[in-house]
Amino acid sequence: MRLAEVERGDSPMHRLLIRGISRLAGYRLPDAARVAFYDRGFAGPVLGRWTQKAMRGPSPWSVSERELMAAMVASWNACPFCVGAHRAISVRGMEPAVVDAVLADFRSAPIDERLRAVLAFLETMTKDPDGLSAADARAALDAGVTVAELEDAAAVAAVFAVITRNANALDFALPTAEEFDRAAGMLLRRGYS
Repeated sequence: MRLAEVERGDSPMHRLLIRGISRLAGYRLPDAARVAFYDRGFAGPVLGRWTQKAMRGPSPWSVSERELMAAMVASWNACPFCVGAHRAISVRGMEPAVVDAVLADFRSAPIDERLRAVLAFLETMTKDPDGLSAADARAALDAGVTVAELEDAAAVAAVFAVITRNANALDFALPTAEEFDRAAGMLLRRGYS
């Protein structure tokens, strides 16, 4: 359900900020940023800090790998906005053909076995959380994934379990590929908080 307050801003100050940022950026401010203005109590600083830590904090996974994990969680949660947004960021550090192959079928994509194993873990975590077991973690660890890598990947999946549902519930508008690309550059420069 699209909320008018998210689209236009819920206060005169937020309306000015949304218009100003959109004008400066040269494209419509994505709904993810608009929601941060609308619901500062949750979608603003709190969710921003959590996302920043998972996506840009110290990690054995690269930024592009974590963005690809986010895109996969978005795909499993049928969130086209988040798939597009996080694909656009992941291709800044990975070959687009590899990213697209992972999004199509990570099991056959030309990626490192550790990444494939962690994606299998995240798939179960996302699609069948009640079915997630120690055996799933053991399979990832047996493939060479470290405990720290598994924890960091689980943090990405956890935050995007929330974000994708928020995006779907609020019916985020789908930017063009060019707008996703421009927003990706901004997110790489500024981060999530």
